[in-house]
Amino acid sequence: MGPRILITNDDGVDAPGIEIMAAIAHELSDDVWIVAPDGNQSGAGHRFTLGRELSIESRGERRFAVIGGSPADCVVAGMTHILGDRPADLVLSGVNAGQNLGDIINCSGTAAGAREGALQGAIGIAMSQAINYELGHEIDWSNARRYGAAAARAILGAAPGPDLYYNVNYPTCAPDQVSGIVVVPHQRFARSPFRYYASDNPGKFFVAIPETPMPLDPAADFEQLRQRHAVTVTPLRLQQTDAAELTRLAGALDLANA
Repeated sequence: MGPRILITNDDGVDAPGIEIMAAIAHELSDDVWIVAPDGNQSGAGHRFTLGRELSIESRGERRFAVIGGSPADCVVAGMTHILGDRPADLVLSGVNAGQNLGDIINCSGTAAGAREGALQGAIGIAMSQAINYELGHEIDWSNARRYGAAAARAILGAAPGPDLYYNVNYPTCAPDQVSGIVVVPHQRFARSPFRYYASDNPGKFFVAIPETPMPLDPAADFEQLRQRHAVTVTPLRLQQTDAAELTRLAGALDLANA
């Protein structure tokens, strides 16, 4: 049977990547459920739809769309309602069309789906298939298909518990050129990559990533994916408190109160 698996994403319930994720999940278990937004929620982060009614629409056996909902909304609906009194053991979010690397994970709806899964007590894994944007926006899902179940099994075999969630990215190279699955930190950019980007329409603009902030750490996810052609796995903590700063600041405040 395998673990009970809940799948979500931020590209929408009809996006091609969710079919890739379903195939990955069925390599791990027969107990697979899909609860995803009815439309694109890219960049939604961990937004919840509060104070506004949502609805759930059946899209087939064990497949549901949350109308107007975010990835986090979908995980809440799945874990606390749709799956009944037995919530999922594993929440898989994706497979996203395009990489989720570096500080971009802070706004990623894909990462948020896995994070909310972990907050709900499951193991949460976000998966994204990279795109070489210099060649256009066409996406090749080959590496997600080939390495997705292996990455998930490796994480499941080593995960200490639900206080962590995991961000996985698949490179754009041919599958036989993948160098391996590596565990790496996420890239901290020198500044936010998001910028005002003027539109061709007068008085209008976009929020976009016109260029990648430099320099890049060769040991972090961005360069390991791009230069080494590795499948990158980044463990992320739910407990965000900086333990060293907690101790340092407490000592400084003790002195201030003396």
